[in-house]
Amino acid sequence: MNKIVTMGEMMLRLTPQGYKRFAQAECFDATYGGGEANVAVSLAHFGQNTVFCSKFPANAIGDAAIAFLRKNGVDASKIVQGDGRLGIYFLEKGASQRPSKVIYDRANSAFSTLQAEELDITGILEGADWFHFTGITPALSQTALDTLLVVLSACKDKGITVSCDLNYRNKLWSKDAAKRTMTMLMSYINVLIANEEDVSDVFGIHPANTDIEKGELNISAYKDMGKLLIDKFNLEKVAFTLRGSISASVNEWSGMLIDKDDCFLAPNYTINIVDRVGGGDSFGAGLIYSLLKGKNGQEAINFAVAASCLKQTIEGDVNLVTVKEVEHLMHSGGSGRVQR
Repeated sequence: MNKIVTMGEMMLRLTPQGYKRFAQAECFDATYGGGEANVAVSLAHFGQNTVFCSKFPANAIGDAAIAFLRKNGVDASKIVQGDGRLGIYFLEKGASQRPSKVIYDRANSAFSTLQAEELDITGILEGADWFHFTGITPALSQTALDTLLVVLSACKDKGITVSCDLNYRNKLWSKDAAKRTMTMLMSYINVLIANEEDVSDVFGIHPANTDIEKGELNISAYKDMGKLLIDKFNLEKVAFTLRGSISASVNEWSGMLIDKDDCFLAPNYTINIVDRVGGGDSFGAGLIYSLLKGKNGQEAINFAVAASCLKQTIEGDVNLVTVKEVEHLMHSGGSGRVQR
């Protein structure tokens, strides 16, 4: 069994029931999520040994978040608890031509104060095969960035494979700040996961003849963009999610994996969206799983896209499917017939 470590902030998610707008809400459904935590949960459901590293408040909400992770098979024993709060985000789910909206309430979270001295980094990384983080983590605070750098340096010393989902959030930092920081972090990264919008925002690299609003994607341009990133930052692999937004309710979904020699394109799925939050995280988890299992490039990207397709049919941030269910989708083509 492989050991994967992820590190980042986990938040409480509050969503009006159904497709109500914030102004209509009289109550909110509560769950938990966050980029790196979502990856850990997905991998745990794939039968992997996953460790989530973070800092939660030392109160009942922090305890509930830990219980959520443990319920989903994630090793939460390395989570530090102390002063601060659990960040919150509010999600208004879109439908048809009305887009989803997110409001963050995460300032001064416990995780943003996490210092390297609070972590048993040697113990956390002992026996680890893979470390994963997102571009959200270094955007949260200078302290979070400093801690991440210590962990990444230890990963490099130990020869642990590192993946990063670029995940640019303009509500957290500017494009210039993201470019400076993420360019510096690229020297620690083996596998970069992104979409075209994040690459454009952070590195100023644009795929030609692509309009994601109209669902028009130029596949050859993504290949060129991936090769450019590999050469520029000496990466082993680059993986792109390819989303064509027909509406908030219907998306086209695929992905591409590029390495120094080849390029692999996954089949396309048309998804009637239930909850698209966490789609990229489930893609990353599927990719990590399949690469650790020694799957070739085509098999790896096919698995990642199928896994993340299924996630977007599930309420909440996290993917609750098994390897068997992902493989069934890959082989069945996604008819959705009742299984008896």
